[in-house]
Amino acid sequence: MIQLNFHSSVPIYEQIVTQYKYMVLQGYLRQGDAIPSVRKLALQLEITPGTVAKAYRELERRHVIETVRGKGTFIAGKGDFKEDEEVIKKVKEDLKAQCMELIYQGWDKPRILKLVEEIFTELKGGGDEK
Repeated sequence: MIQLNFHSSVPIYEQIVTQYKYMVLQGYLRQGDAIPSVRKLALQLEITPGTVAKAYRELERRHVIETVRGKGTFIAGKGDFKEDEEVIKKVKEDLKAQCMELIYQGWDKPRILKLVEEIFTELKGGGDEK
């Protein structure tokens, strides 16, 4: 389910966050689906429980998952996703840097926009415009 790259410069907890968000976007995980406990996922991935706990805290902060005391951890409803100003600001900075690199590679605006549309379609699985 979760695949980690221990040679990546991306922290392990961020890899977990990204992969859970991707699985939700792709429909592999749906609202109400249970996900492994911190301890169980840590054992499966052979990492420390603290790393998984950090990922789960971030996923809860972003309203991707919710923990029900005594029941477990579940995927939150898609309607529960909240816009996070800090995340938007970071993404904008990252996109700016990536677009600058593409411009230096000789790409023009239509080509960059086409790439963004392709990525959006890949992540959202088609014609959904939201």
